[in-house]
Amino acid sequence: MLIISNRGQQMPPSPIRKLVPYAEAAKKKGTKVYHLNIGQPDIETPKAIMDAVRHTEMKVLEYSHSAGNESYRRKLVQYYKKVGISVTHEQILITTGGSEAIMFGFFTCLNPGDEVIIPEPFYANYNGFACAAGVNVVPITSHIETGFALPPIADFEKVITPKTKAIIICSPNNPTGYLYSREEMEALKDICIKHNLYLFSDEAYREFCYDGDYVSAMHLNGLEEHVVLMDTISKRYSACGARIGALVTKNKAVYDTAMKFAQARLSPPGLAQIMGEAAIDLPDSYFDAPKKEYMARRDLLVKRLNAMPGVYCPNPGGAFYAIARLPIDDSDKFCQWLLESFSYKDQTVMLAPATGFYGTPGLGRNEVRLAYVLNLHSINAAMDCLEKALEQYPGRVKAVTEKEMIN
Repeated sequence: MLIISNRGQQMPPSPIRKLVPYAEAAKKKGTKVYHLNIGQPDIETPKAIMDAVRHTEMKVLEYSHSAGNESYRRKLVQYYKKVGISVTHEQILITTGGSEAIMFGFFTCLNPGDEVIIPEPFYANYNGFACAAGVNVVPITSHIETGFALPPIADFEKVITPKTKAIIICSPNNPTGYLYSREEMEALKDICIKHNLYLFSDEAYREFCYDGDYVSAMHLNGLEEHVVLMDTISKRYSACGARIGALVTKNKAVYDTAMKFAQARLSPPGLAQIMGEAAIDLPDSYFDAPKKEYMARRDLLVKRLNAMPGVYCPNPGGAFYAIARLPIDDSDKFCQWLLESFSYKDQTVMLAPATGFYGTPGLGRNEVRLAYVLNLHSINAAMDCLEKALEQYPGRVKAVTEKEMIN
């Protein structure tokens, strides 16, 4: 009998996509499904960047440089300068989405058996990347009662061991929407310097900060050799399918090593780099409309959620995600039930159970992640469905706290 690898067996399923078969079955029954489970915006991809691909006159779609087209990397230097990040094109490595940037960071900086600290709840695919790299995730818990603020630095200190090599942050955060403050970022800088740790900084949502200022890990003086920035155009320009990201670092050894992994996979997508390059020519005002729209969606979603009996949702400071605590027994069961057994006016809503965003067993069982990536009308309709669902759900319980759930 053929055997699947240990790595393959340990690879966790995506909490964002694992319920897709149930959504597909619901649609076949004629039920409209509002997808709040995944960060796929309905904002139109800018016509100018689509046209850049349509109008390209290349006769052969060749491999690009393994680091990405030099013309694109040089343009990214201009983009980063506008957000207060000073780098050269030789410190930027173009990747196949932000996902490959994260993978390259893990493979470059961490050995199998090393530990990486991540404030939870965290982007679920960090678990998958860690599994592929043989790295152990050490979660430290942030709490819904504080809006998922950075846990106290003392919590980091408690779990640091000789195997600890890095801290990962995402700001604005996926899945919570929390935006780390300057003070929180400085605290992370201090602990990384003290313990000689890498700081992996996922900054996919920097354009969408609503309450407070964006502070990049690359804004932190004295941390230059420690920072590995992971980026993507997916959310910035509503171009998730382009699969173009970047790994950015001033640490030459890290860059040169990541380049070896980049060479092994040959090159990032060629046509999508044309899109990315054209995007940098968009006017600075381009982001005004989507940012205003996301803020309106956030305000509506949070207002509707907090008006439901037993529901609590903190106000996200950025990105386009929120985590809400619901009066339910099990978020995995509830999210499946929504698709399998519930409909309201032939409609239902697809959510992501928060259990998959935690590393600590038992957490997230009464929480869900919602992506406010649909228009206001659809969000209202989805919230109507959720409100009715909570009234009918057989596993409804009294509202409980995180502490009560884990105990």
